[in-house]
Amino acid sequence: MNPTQPPLYRWLRRHLLLCFLLLTVSFIAFGYLTVDLIRLIAANTSLVFSYGLSALVDGGAQQFLELWLGALVAMALYLIFKLCEQVLLHACVGINPPKQDKNA
Repeated sequence: MNPTQPPLYRWLRRHLLLCFLLLTVSFIAFGYLTVDLIRLIAANTSLVFSYGLSALVDGGAQQFLELWLGALVAMALYLIFKLCEQVLLHACVGINPPKQDKNA
């Protein structure tokens, strides 16, 4: 295994069953967090545009931040999913990713 690979990649490559479980959990959590995200953000934006500052004071700003925090967590889960996917694909085909160029 290439020692220049990130430690998380090397760990996942050594524990393929746990990698598959992490892939599954991140996929389900990503789907759960994003199922109504666009609709909720649109509704929150519409509320703020309709009622202005009073909507922000009554919780619209907090809800907006919570929705965007949920979007950031969902994106992190997607990145975990893609990392696990890459590790499992490399393991299935029996290849190691290319070594990084030390001159770069």
